[in-house]
Amino acid sequence: QVQLMESGGGLVQAGGSLRLSCAASGSILSINTMAWYRSAPGKQRELVVALTSGGSTNYADSVKGRFTISGDNAKNTVYLQMNSLKPEDTAVYFCKMILKRVGRSGIYDYWGQGTQVTVSS
Repeated sequence: QVQLMESGGGLVQAGGSLRLSCAASGSILSINTMAWYRSAPGKQRELVVALTSGGSTNYADSVKGRFTISGDNAKNTVYLQMNSLKPEDTAVYFCKMILKRVGRSGIYDYWGQGTQVTVSS
């Protein structure tokens, strides 16, 4: 089994910063993609940023220049550095990993439990 554990959410004033972490544990062979999504009240879950194993990134336009994704494959961990936060960044942030498991064929999607980020004006 594989589990993703997130940390780092909280309450911050507009203009502030937060760093989210998401660590995967279990029978992981390799991670193809690490990503962060967010879900705000009344809105659909949206992709914030994705990072492939080849190093390619795909940022939502709304966070370009403010958020940075990074990954540590040795620790099966992905980070999201969020700077210049705005009230509209308030949401539950979820990490997602697309990976291969030891002893199993195929590619699997796993999600974290979500962490609340609240930005006050």
